[in-house]
Amino acid sequence: MTFCNRRTFLLGAGATTAMTAGCGNGVGSNGAATLDARVDSTREYLFSRYPGTVDLEQKAQGVLWMPLVTEAGFLFGGSYGRGALRIDNVPVDYYSAAQASFGFQAGAQQYAHALFFMTDEALSEFRRGAGWSAGGDLEYAFNDQGGNLSAETITALDPVIAVVFGQAGLILGASVEGTKYTRIIP
Repeated sequence: MTFCNRRTFLLGAGATTAMTAGCGNGVGSNGAATLDARVDSTREYLFSRYPGTVDLEQKAQGVLWMPLVTEAGFLFGGSYGRGALRIDNVPVDYYSAAQASFGFQAGAQQYAHALFFMTDEALSEFRRGAGWSAGGDLEYAFNDQGGNLSAETITALDPVIAVVFGQAGLILGASVEGTKYTRIIP
């Protein structure tokens, strides 16, 4: 008898994702205005903490800001958050991000992330799709030894660059790979 079949995995992952979606993360209760204010605050935090990301935003065709993603898990895990896609710092669409996982995990955390779309093609593909999963074409940006994140620390030719920041909690290694992004109306 198999402990974890496909149905068990999907039910557990769905339940965990639903639980994290229900966490009061302060986003989505008052619609677009609240979400836009949250994105503004997150954007200012990233730019003040890592000034090199200002240049990254200027080179990007658009940026998906996810100001607060809540992740929790015990064997089955999930995460959920809401954010805004901005082109020239003007909100054009709103998205939710959901992720489900299974494996050795226990704990909870919250973090923010931004996806910088460096090419028109990558941005168009993201906006055209009914839902988009971050995957192999995603490049992560990390702090260098001096603690500064800048456009020089990453390859400017990557179509999508993810910056994960502001982690707080007990799970190590926030990741957006495998996250499903879906357009929403806040």
